Parts: sequence; structure tokens; C-alpha cells
Amino acid sequence: MNPNKFYSIVIPMYNEEGNAGLLIDKIKDAMRGYRYELILIDDFSKDRTVQQIKEKNDPNVVLIQLKKNYGQSSAMMAGFDYATGDYIITMDGDLQNDPSDIPAMVKLLEDGEYDLVVGNREKRKDSSVRTIPSKIANFIIKNSTKLHISDQGCALKVFTNDTAKDLNLYGENHRFISLMAHLNGAKIAEMPVKHHPRQHGVSKYGMNRTFKVINDLLLVLFNQKYLSKPIYLFGNIGLLAFTLGMIINIYLLVIKLLGQQIGGRPLLILGVLLVFIGIQLFTTGIIVDMLMKTYFESQNKRPFNIRKITTFGKNED
Repeated sequence: MNPNKFYSIVIPMYNEEGNAGLLIDKIKDAMRGYRYELILIDDFSKDRTVQQIKEKNDPNVVLIQLKKNYGQSSAMMAGFDYATGDYIITMDGDLQNDPSDIPAMVKLLEDGEYDLVVGNREKRKDSSVRTIPSKIANFIIKNSTKLHISDQGCALKVFTNDTAKDLNLYGENHRFISLMAHLNGAKIAEMPVKHHPRQHGVSKYGMNRTFKVINDLLLVLFNQKYLSKPIYLFGNIGLLAFTLGMIINIYLLVIKLLGQQIGGRPLLILGVLLVFIGIQLFTTGIIVDMLMKTYFESQNKRPFNIRKITTFGKNED
């Protein structure tokens, strides 16, 4: 790590009572001798997380309190917006990631030609309730993209500033940050990191997240590949359906001219239906394309509202 560089560590926090104070201490030990800011985003915790952060009164800490629970992706986006470091580091607030891994990851990023270094929890200390959705996501991503990363779900990551700020995180897309960065053209490296069992608090993960993971992955792929050019998706499917329908209808017209009856054939219904579906999908593609252009030209809002930013010594409402 370069002592002349400035590092921003962004950590969303939600009901991490018992972990908050220890997290600040462990990061202070790991970043000793380096200039950094620790941006903790409280996602409307219902326990003493905020109080424990304030009790530390650490001058390196920036506490961003959101007005309500927006979810981890929005909380992380709020941290990215505030971060000013040359490099931006993310990790979970439950102390399962180990801050002592940060210097080695930063060194790999600084020494190589990478835009992002992601952690690989080779020896995970989680139950199958958490690992099964992760394995499903890793399998789908590896087989549907050219991104071959072993552990998509590891929160411990080190970004260059512009790589992090180019990400638009909505819904629960934080699970696919590596994929989104890859689709944006980032060069990514992976390295093994330590992983610890949760000591305090309750995990926010469950089996119901398996379907969320799949849905969010499909949404990410659509957004990255077709959001700015939806006509390529709807138009291609529409043209395919229209072409198949026309082939069927031309075939039926030919055999009709040869004297055969086609009125009672299900193939006739299929041919006509495919033509109408094709026209409808192509038209939908044009409409969605116009809507997306309007969205990109007019949308300048964030999906969260900040209640207060505390920099310990200076408060801003």
C-alpha cells in the first residue's frame, strides 16, 4: 500500500450491534500508517449500531444515516457517492471478512493492471442456507458470461475510484458487483481471503434468497446488455417470430394453391399468431427504446434519502 494514497472503506451496516465497535478497531489496526476514511452507512438499524459507532468517536469514520431501510445496494451506492479515495474498498459489517486482508489486495491492485480485486472465501464459515444461493449464482454467471470468478458473493473488494463510481446499484444488485464491473470493461483479479463465522447478530440471508439471486442476475444481464438498446432484444425475438410466421403462412398459401384445404389446420393459427406476436414485440422494442432514451436523459435521482452525515467533530443535516 502507498502511504501517499487515500483509501475509502465503504461498509453498509444494518443491525450490527456488537460488531460495529470491533469493526472500527480492526480496520484501524489493518490501516495503521495509511490515510483512510471509513464510511459506515447505517441502513436504518433498529438496534444500537449507530450508538456504538458514535461512542468510538473515531476521526476516520464517516457515518451516513439513511432515512429508512433501503437495502444493501442503495446503502453501498450512498457510500460510493461520498467516497473520495484513490481506491474504494468494500466489505460486510458482520466481521466475517477480515480487514487484515486489505493491504495485500490493495497491493495487488496497485502492482497490476487491474481495476478490481475481489476476495475468494476458499474456506467459508457459513451454513448451506447461505452457500447454496451463492453456488447457484456462481454457476449461472460462469456459464452465461466470460467472467470466471470463484466467489461472486464475497463482499471484500478493492476498486479503483472510477470503477466503483461507474456502477449503478439498484434493487439488490450488490451481489453482482463483480459482474457489473466486468460488463463495464473492468479488468478483474481474484485472491484468497480469510473468512470468519459470525459472532454477533443474526444473518440476513435465507433460502428465499435463492430465487432473488436468479431474478437479480437475469435483471443485471438484461440491464447491462439491453438497457441502452432494448430493440436488440425485443426486435430480434420479434423478427424471429415474424419470420417463422411468414414461412408457415407462405407454405400454407402454396399448398392452398395446390388444391389442399388449410382452414382447419392448427398450423394456420400458429402462423398467424407468430406474425402478430412478431409485430407486437418489434413495436414494443421501439417503444421501450424511446422510454430508455427518455430515462437516461432525464433521470438524475438516487434511490435513497440521507437523514444525517456525521464526521465526528462536524455534523451535517
